[in-house]
Amino acid sequence: MKKSSNLKSSNGGIRPPLKWAGGKRWLLPYLKPLWEAHKEKRFVEPFCGGLAVSLGLLPEKAWVNDINPHVINFYFQLKKGLKTKLKFKNDADSYYENRDRFNDLIRDGEINTPESAELFYYLNRTGFNGLCRFNNSGFYNIPFGRNKTINYLQDFSEYKTYFGKWKFTHKDFRKLKLKDDDFVYADPPYDVPFTQYSVGGFSWDDQVEVAKWLSKHKGPVILSNEATPRILKLYKSLGYKIRIIDAPRVISCTGNRKKVKEVLATRNL
Repeated sequence: MKKSSNLKSSNGGIRPPLKWAGGKRWLLPYLKPLWEAHKEKRFVEPFCGGLAVSLGLLPEKAWVNDINPHVINFYFQLKKGLKTKLKFKNDADSYYENRDRFNDLIRDGEINTPESAELFYYLNRTGFNGLCRFNNSGFYNIPFGRNKTINYLQDFSEYKTYFGKWKFTHKDFRKLKLKDDDFVYADPPYDVPFTQYSVGGFSWDDQVEVAKWLSKHKGPVILSNEATPRILKLYKSLGYKIRIIDAPRVISCTGNRKKVKEVLATRNL
């Protein structure tokens, strides 16, 4: 697989194009040794979010999925060699004008387009703290951010090199049909109330279903989550091997960044 000097990151992977609250790039030193023994397999990420793990591990074959259609449209357009035509400006007037346009596309059902991908990228990079949030009507409602300078990308065509054998889908995890030898890394939403990333939210029942679904998979599985008491009880009851790690809290509504406990739950590794 060809390497790109413009995209290569210090950890040997590729820099994610999006800014992402709660991204798992910091987990790569723990994940890489587990992946290395299985890298001939297809890598499956049911909750890809900011894509930090997939781009950090750089599998040749991957199935990348997310419930958020705007995220997947952006990655799909990158796979096609997206080059932006918008003039990105880090100012509030431009931000809210483009946010209105993005929401107009949502209202008109035109979300699977290059323009929608360009706007999503701009809003992500320019909005507050890399958050991705939609209101109950499905419209993007993140306010303008506080970044002094932003290094925007205009040409994403180099991502085509890495996405050639990657499949991108927008589905509920329950609809994913895995192959027996797929290597699955799943990072479902943390075990906290979570209702604004996508329509329908993510409940405790969903957490249980993910854990049970992957406990039946015959191939290698890694689950990461906040190490709450009920998450630990759930994963242990299903036979996962448990490892607890100090995790950096990337985002805090108070600005006070603190460490939380992260669990890595594994099977068939």
